[in-house]
Amino acid sequence: MQKYLPLQKVLIILVPRQVGKTTLMKNLFNESNASKAWFNCDLEEDRLELSNVTLNNLKIKLSGIQLICIDEAQRVKNIGLTLKIIYDNFPEIQIVVTGSSALDIANEINEPLTGRKIELNLYPFSTQELWQHFGGINEHKNLEQRLIYGFYPEIVNKMENAPKLLSELTSSYLFKDIFMYEEIRSPEMLEKILKALAHQIGSLVSYNEIANLLKVSSKTVERYVKLLEQSFVIFRLPSYARNIRNELSKSQKIYFYDNGIRNALIGNFDSLAKRTDIGQLWENYLVSERKKFLNNNELNHSLYFWRTKQQQEIDLIEVDKDEILAFEFKWQKALKSKISTTFTGAYPNHTFKAIDRGNYWEFVM
Repeated sequence: MQKYLPLQKVLIILVPRQVGKTTLMKNLFNESNASKAWFNCDLEEDRLELSNVTLNNLKIKLSGIQLICIDEAQRVKNIGLTLKIIYDNFPEIQIVVTGSSALDIANEINEPLTGRKIELNLYPFSTQELWQHFGGINEHKNLEQRLIYGFYPEIVNKMENAPKLLSELTSSYLFKDIFMYEEIRSPEMLEKILKALAHQIGSLVSYNEIANLLKVSSKTVERYVKLLEQSFVIFRLPSYARNIRNELSKSQKIYFYDNGIRNALIGNFDSLAKRTDIGQLWENYLVSERKKFLNNNELNHSLYFWRTKQQQEIDLIEVDKDEILAFEFKWQKALKSKISTTFTGAYPNHTFKAIDRGNYWEFVM
C-alpha cells in the first residue's frame, strides 16, 4: 500500500468485513511521521465531521494536516464530494479511505473522483501469504483445514474455534452492509439465495431456477446476487466464447471468496473423508485463490469457464491479452488429462494444465 502514496491520488481500499482493513490502515497511520487525522465512520460524530462540508469549514479542520485516514467511508453521506473538495483544494494532504463494501461507496465516489483515485481490493488471507508466513511444508499439511474453514484472519488464528466463529461471521458481520442497504427487505430471502448458491458451486447458475425454487422473481435474485458480489461474498465467472457456434456465451458460474463462509452457510464442517462435495470445495478453493493471486500480484488477467451445448467443459480459462491458459481441476491426481478437441481446434494457441493436489501450489502462488 505504501508504494501508492507518492502517486498523490485518493487511495480507496475496498474489502469484505473482518479481513483486517482497519488493522492495515492503523499500521499505515501509526508508521507515518506526518501530521494526521483519523476518522472512524462507524461513529456518528466522525460521520458528521465529514458530511455536508464546505471549503471554509475544511480549511479550519484540516489546517496543518498531511495524512487523512477514513475508515468505513461508505457510511458518510456525500463522501465522494467531500473527498473531491479535499483533493482539489489541499494537494499537500494524502487521503486513504476504506470501505467494507462497494455498495454505497462506488456510487458515491466514481463520478466525483474520476481521475483522482486508485482503488485496491483486499481479500481474506491467500495461500501465497500463508505459505510465506508459516512455511510451505506446514501450509501443505493444513490444506484440508483451508478447504473446510477458509482464510479469514480470525479463523486462521483461532482454528480451535473455527466452526463457532464462522457461524457468527455469516450470521452477523459479513452481511451488515447489505442489511443496511435500502433495497434489502428480507434477510431470510438473502440467506435462502446464499444457500442455493452454496450448493451450486461449479454448476451453471440460473436466476430463473433459483427464483422458481424460492418463489420470487428472477429480478429479485439477480439484485441480491449483485449486492452479494459488491460486498465481496461471492463473484461471478462468465463463459468464454469467441469462435464456435455451440459455445455457451451468456452463462455464468458463481463462486465464494472463502470456502469457510460457504461451508458455514450449508452447516457442514465435516472432514474431507466424510464429504461428498470435495470436488466443489476443490474447485471453489482453486478459482478463488487464483483470483486472489492475480489481484495481489497486480496481474490484469481475465477469468472465465468454457462449455459447449454438448457439455464439453474446461474448468477455468485465463486470458492475458492474446495468451489463453486452460486449466482442469482434479482432487485426485489424474494419470492422463485430456482437453476437448473442440476447444483445441478453435483455440490452437492455448496452454493447458491439469491442477491437482500434487502441483496446486504452482497455480495459486
